[in-house]
Amino acid sequence: MEERAFITASYEQFLNQGKLMGSRCKKCGALFLPPRPICINCFGSEMEWAQMKGKGKLIAFTCIAVGPPFMIQEGYSREHPYCVGVVELEEGVRIDSRIEGVDTTKPEAIKIGTPLTVEFLHRGEGEKSATFLAFKPL
Repeated sequence: MEERAFITASYEQFLNQGKLMGSRCKKCGALFLPPRPICINCFGSEMEWAQMKGKGKLIAFTCIAVGPPFMIQEGYSREHPYCVGVVELEEGVRIDSRIEGVDTTKPEAIKIGTPLTVEFLHRGEGEKSATFLAFKPL
């Protein structure tokens, strides 16, 4: 694995490459996602990149009808809400993320425990391009 600093820019570069990367403490083995440069378990500073499989389950969610401007630009509104959830990955770490492929107009149909897989949402072009993390049902 190439050497990169444990900063947001590195994490975003991996997302742009279609990789879900966390950090692992070399001292105690604790995993973190998003990655962090210092272990909060043993306070070790020797970290390494760890690639996640991108599979997990939904453990909490909410459907949002009034979002920030960039979500409104994507077409989300009171009539077309979007879903954000907490995903517990097979590796044991949890991350909050957009949840795609669910019926947000019927949140009662979205089930806790639903198996999910990672999806990388590429938006924009050139200097304005960005990749957002999302998960969708298997």
